[in-house]
Amino acid sequence: MRIYIGFDDTDDVDADRGTGKLARWFEKKLPPGAKLWGVVRQQLPKIEGIPCTSNNSAACLIIDSSDDIPLKTYIDAASDHIQEFFIQGSDPGLCVSTEHNKGLESLIQFGYQCCYNIMRQRDAMNAAYGCHLSGHGGTNDGIIGASAAIGLTMSGWSGRFIEFSGLRNFPQQVTTRQLFKKGIMVLPIDRNAIPPGPDDIIDTRLWLRPRLWGFQPVLPVQKVSDQYWRSISCKKNKEHSEINFSNLND
Repeated sequence: MRIYIGFDDTDDVDADRGTGKLARWFEKKLPPGAKLWGVVRQQLPKIEGIPCTSNNSAACLIIDSSDDIPLKTYIDAASDHIQEFFIQGSDPGLCVSTEHNKGLESLIQFGYQCCYNIMRQRDAMNAAYGCHLSGHGGTNDGIIGASAAIGLTMSGWSGRFIEFSGLRNFPQQVTTRQLFKKGIMVLPIDRNAIPPGPDDIIDTRLWLRPRLWGFQPVLPVQKVSDQYWRSISCKKNKEHSEINFSNLND
């Protein structure tokens, strides 16, 4: 059974850790019989009227769980985890759901609405039918992002992985075959979209962050030369944060 755990608004602008890091750390709290499949970062809009720290992102863990582990085990562990690591002055929220949630469609739609509308706590409560939803401090506004994170992740078409198959341990250059063995698909975004060969080199730019596309981790790449490709994204503080796409339609 799949378990989804959403965290949001656990930090502030001066914190030495963000919600993504707090979410990744939760892997160490998983009970026997549970295994982390991945952690997905969901970007929410930075618009007037929505309080946020620096990025307004939320995080969702995807856990493969034994059916005999009660959902309350995850709820209690996640609540304790927030209390241990959240930053005073933040407005942390928690959402926990199984893949069999009867209100799945409303939660997915809520997640998408959060991408372009200002949503309220009552909207999150209405959308999170069948889920656990709780605030853990401050205004409790974190329940909005936490539930949106699960909805967007459950859609299978939003967000980027910040943890999956040890992605932080990959070297800068790997082959398509190596990524595939770890469960990461490689998708060319060039005009002709000829896929990389199994032994082609993929330059991860030291920041391997696949997207959640089609319910699986997918790394978008652009061809640089024969048998050499490059991820389209890198960290913002790098010299070039994105590839120049001006030649894609040549």
